[in-house]
Amino acid sequence: MACLAPQRFSCENRHKVVNQYRCNKKGFPKCSLSVPYLQRLHKLCDSGNLNEAFTLLHTQSLVSEAIGVLLESCARHKDIQIGRKLHAMVSASSQFRNDVVLNTRIVTMYSTCGSPLDSRSAFHAVKRKNLFLYNALLSNYARNELFHDAISLFVELISVTEFVPDNFTLPCVLGACLDAELGEAVHALVLKLGLFSDAFVGNALVAMYGKFGFVESAVKVFETMPQRNLVSWNSMMRVFSENRDFGECYGVLKGMLSVEEEGFVPDVVTMVTVIPACAAQGEVKLGMVVHGLALKLGLGEEVMVINSLVDMYSKCGSIHKARDLFHLNGEKNVVSWNTMIGGYSKEGDCCRAFELLREMQREEKVKVNEVTLLNVLPACVEELQVVRLKELHGYAFRHGFWTSELVANAFVAAYAKCGSMDSAGCVFRGMEGKTVSSWNALIGALAQNGFPRKALDLYFVMTNSGINPDWFTVGSLLSACARLKFLRGGKQIHGFMLRNGLELDEFIGISLLSLYVQCDKMLLAKLIFDKMDYKSSVCWNIMITGFSRNELPSEALDTFRQMISNGVKPQEFAVMGVLGACSQVSALRLGKEVHSFALKAHLTDDTFVTCALVDMYAKCGCMEKSQNIFDRVNDKDEALWNVIIAGYGIHGHGLKAIELFELMQKKCCRPDSFTFIGLLMACNHSGLVTEGLQYFGQMQTLYGVTPKLEHYACVVDMLGRAGQLSEALKLVNELPDEPDSGIWSSLLSSCRKYRDLDIGEEVSKRLLELEPNKAENYVLLSNLYAGLGKWDDVRKVRQRMKEIGLHKDAGCSWIEIGGKVYRFLVGDGSLLESKAVQQTWINLEKKIRKIGYKPDTSCVLHELEEEEKVKILKNHSEKLAISFGLLSTAKGKTLRICKNLRICVDCHNAIKLVSKVVEREIVVRDNKRFHHFKNGTCTCGDYW
Repeated sequence: MACLAPQRFSCENRHKVVNQYRCNKKGFPKCSLSVPYLQRLHKLCDSGNLNEAFTLLHTQSLVSEAIGVLLESCARHKDIQIGRKLHAMVSASSQFRNDVVLNTRIVTMYSTCGSPLDSRSAFHAVKRKNLFLYNALLSNYARNELFHDAISLFVELISVTEFVPDNFTLPCVLGACLDAELGEAVHALVLKLGLFSDAFVGNALVAMYGKFGFVESAVKVFETMPQRNLVSWNSMMRVFSENRDFGECYGVLKGMLSVEEEGFVPDVVTMVTVIPACAAQGEVKLGMVVHGLALKLGLGEEVMVINSLVDMYSKCGSIHKARDLFHLNGEKNVVSWNTMIGGYSKEGDCCRAFELLREMQREEKVKVNEVTLLNVLPACVEELQVVRLKELHGYAFRHGFWTSELVANAFVAAYAKCGSMDSAGCVFRGMEGKTVSSWNALIGALAQNGFPRKALDLYFVMTNSGINPDWFTVGSLLSACARLKFLRGGKQIHGFMLRNGLELDEFIGISLLSLYVQCDKMLLAKLIFDKMDYKSSVCWNIMITGFSRNELPSEALDTFRQMISNGVKPQEFAVMGVLGACSQVSALRLGKEVHSFALKAHLTDDTFVTCALVDMYAKCGCMEKSQNIFDRVNDKDEALWNVIIAGYGIHGHGLKAIELFELMQKKCCRPDSFTFIGLLMACNHSGLVTEGLQYFGQMQTLYGVTPKLEHYACVVDMLGRAGQLSEALKLVNELPDEPDSGIWSSLLSSCRKYRDLDIGEEVSKRLLELEPNKAENYVLLSNLYAGLGKWDDVRKVRQRMKEIGLHKDAGCSWIEIGGKVYRFLVGDGSLLESKAVQQTWINLEKKIRKIGYKPDTSCVLHELEEEEKVKILKNHSEKLAISFGLLSTAKGKTLRICKNLRICVDCHNAIKLVSKVVEREIVVRDNKRFHHFKNGTCTCGDYW
């Protein structure tokens, strides 16, 4: 890490200028060399012929200036061998041994060549030291990130010597500060010594506060600086960029350009500070503006600027622009190649990444380094790429990169992503002196590639070997627990974090959110989410999809709105999550708004977003709109066919679903397991039992798809709905796997419908053995008995529920009005309009009674008087929702209701007649299928 003083001049370079000045002003030896000899020495040094220059030095009388010229050249060319010879020459000479100027240059030379130990030795060998020598060693420590040594030397300087720190000392010390408290103490010393007026010192203060996240303090220093130079503005931009306040970073650039009297013109450093800020936000348009500014200022051909632009375009998804810039770059360095290879790698373009790597190997001016390998390895993510990965593995061995722990760890991760866990394990076991990072590489690979249990086991091996986990270990373990839905283990890791003070950074925060969402603990996830200072788009995506998946659609929609209001740009996952939430409550208007947003954000080209849109419109009862989106897609994959077939299935359009199934095969798209679930469901809801059994029989024989429990569940339900209860029970008893509760409960529901007590009691016994603590199972059995008038048995079942502490789910319906979702419970009177709602139904009932409606009290499965049963029927939730919808919408508008339970016969009969008297279409989605009521009929044909 270089000294955080000025960006243009390092501490030692300023010392060199001042030392040369003082040599001429304070009696130090002046140049006594002949001009031709001096010119020849400089020419040899500039061309890098240092051995010849050293030989030439011996042909003349040794003078400090000649030695100094060659020492500076050794530093410039990083030739430590000649530098050591010069050091030995100086040490052996009584004339130069204590020459502070030469010894300062020796310390600087060793620092530049990356040998701080030699710098320290040279420093301590000098008997008479001055401030410049202290400054040179301080700069050396700062340059080589020996911050403790730098602070110790500074303490020695101010406590043991009589020297007073100057404007060269303090920037190096500020760069070496290990915490903000120490930096503030140095700041106080700056003020005490009256050095705040020096721009270099002020710049170092800005950089120090920014490094520790004290942005307000950095701004205060910047605004109160008596003098500011270009480096000051660049430092302030860097502070905002590193602390992710990108808007302020752009603001500083605008401010600098608007200060006409100071006349600051952005330089290369300005560009390479602002351009990465554009990349971090994905602001490609703003990046293009900065690109234009760079061209206008004549910086467009600077290799550092080009590299930053290539990186920015790559990260913003404009890989073609990045590629064009890369190829136009006539002065490519290793960073140029690494950046472009990294861009292809991030895009998942393994072929182009490897092609560029081979092209790089043919270049003479650049050499592949560790960063090249680290950039290309992430492109290897598929099993087919293992051969290329092994080729790269061999290259790393041959060229000595294998000693790098980072490279070895990257190979572990790459092999794991390609499905070669054995190779990943071999690389790991071949590492010498494994650090926590080495263990993290394999633990993370196991956790992320389908082996979460092995990841947890390896963690225990790691801790038993005496290595403590770090934040990356914790993140991987949380990911493993999330995949296993191992809540207890995840909570233990969370507790470990809190006890050991591990900060909730973005990576850990995402892992914790994923854990609690996967374990269906959305309240805990929300608490973590609300505490996060910085919420990335990934965090928002997790919360939106989590709420949607846990059937909390209102919370998902609220989170999506909050995400947009916070200025976070939703990506594909967020849009998919919120569309799923709209699907759950049939919120068509909100779904249309999200669709519009996705179109404007150019997200509808994504296959998953398209599938989510088709699914949303289908589940909001708009199959025509769903079909339109489906038809506009040219290259339809299996997922899209599956969604549209399932959509027609839940609407009971079995023949249309079969037609699409046949068309899918003609388009050379092979049906999979999900295809048959949608097809069987369509046959089920349409009463197409013969066709359904035919397709079920062909699944494995013609299409090679092995039936799973989900397929058997569809067939059992299909047979049950058709009254073929014995055949359904026979199929259940012959299942290759143990039937789950869903199969038994659907069969029990059919037994209630067809009043089959014998099979019903047999099925209920099996069901209650599987799920003895689920209220719905007891309700099904109670309804079976109630339908047969066996009230004593009903009371026994309900008493059993009371003893266990189970409660029946209340009937609940939703309706969306004006973008807001309204919820109604059976007998609900919570709305202000409840009296008007109830009166609306009373008026409707009067009208439909005139055209044949008669309350079907057999739907009330309670031992009550007939009048009480009729009263209960009036307050069914879907009737309340329809009444509210009629009150709140314009005449002729379609009403869309969503219900959590299966619609009863009485409501079904009543809504058919309501649709006729109000002359509206009413769409009701219960927990099984859709019902479209219009002109007194329903699309289900009374079969549901």
